[in-house]
Amino acid sequence: QVQLVESGGGFVQAGGSLRLSCAASGLTFSCYAMGWFRQAPGREREFVAAISWQGGSTYYADSVKGRFIIFRDNAKNTVSLQMNSLKPEDTNVYYCAARTGWIDRSWLKYDSWGQGTQVTVSS
Repeated sequence: QVQLVESGGGFVQAGGSLRLSCAASGLTFSCYAMGWFRQAPGREREFVAAISWQGGSTYYADSVKGRFIIFRDNAKNTVSLQMNSLKPEDTNVYYCAARTGWIDRSWLKYDSWGQGTQVTVSS
């Protein structure tokens, strides 16, 4: 059974940084593309970033490009999201997701999800 557990969320002032981490178990991690998504209450889940099996390819949403960095450690079965220059509009619940196959921006393509971690950015 695939299990994804996010950590690292919290409160931060605008302009600050946070690092989210996702620990994966129950899967051959290096065979899965990983993604980060976010969702505010009443809104559709939004793509943030994704990384390929070995980390050689990454995708970013335009809204976070140049501020967020996704990276993975296949030896530790973790994927992380370094978030810099945070803005109040980055306030969301952030989810880690896994899928077999190539990286994708659509949340519908991901098979397994974590429980989410709250990020709140104050102005």
